[in-house]
Amino acid sequence: MIDLHFWPTPNGHKITLFLEEANVEYRILPVDISAGEQFKPEFLRISPNNRMPAIVDHAPADGGEPVSLFESGAILLYLAEKYGQFLPSDIRGRKTVLEWLFWQVAGLGPMAGQNHHFSQYAPEKIPYAIDRYVKETNRLYGVLNGQLEGRDFIAGSYSIADMACYPWILLWERQGQVIDDFPNLKRWLATIKARPAPRRAYEKGDSYRTHPTVTEESRKILFGQTAKTVGGSVAK
Repeated sequence: MIDLHFWPTPNGHKITLFLEEANVEYRILPVDISAGEQFKPEFLRISPNNRMPAIVDHAPADGGEPVSLFESGAILLYLAEKYGQFLPSDIRGRKTVLEWLFWQVAGLGPMAGQNHHFSQYAPEKIPYAIDRYVKETNRLYGVLNGQLEGRDFIAGSYSIADMACYPWILLWERQGQVIDDFPNLKRWLATIKARPAPRRAYEKGDSYRTHPTVTEESRKILFGQTAKTVGGSVAK
């Protein structure tokens, strides 16, 4: 059994995508990030970076004590290796999937996340910041669109690289992009969206959208935290 500490964000959806595709038994433990549940001590023991998703695997492959993981990319890699799915075993196929997985966690996710922040959430609209991140998101879309030329999926076969990128590209309109400018991305999105597992994953996520994620009160919780405010260790 996998315990998934989850909230319906792009990074959270990465993990439900895998678990649904691999038909893994799991239970969702919601972490309402707009209410500050990511800062609870019991969650920080699993995810010291106070971010979700995180998992606890109660039946690890070595038969030992439960294994906890944080960081969505690390979780995807762990699950792919444990269940032997969505990660090629050959050296060349594996390296391609890992390249694009790391491309997402180091580039697409952070840049699109800053795009969301300055375009949607920042109390003060800063034109330079919005322009900078919308343009960088556009550049990254172009990179991925090029990779998908002549390929059904990012690394050829459907993999954890696709699961990592899909939830972020799905929000193209919110990111100030025109999906028709990227025909390979548009086709790829439609192909994944038509699969049964992503539909199930997003339906489960939608059940947790009971209130707006960002209000004036939740904005104070979500943004502007420091080591002191979240109880981290700081030099004295």
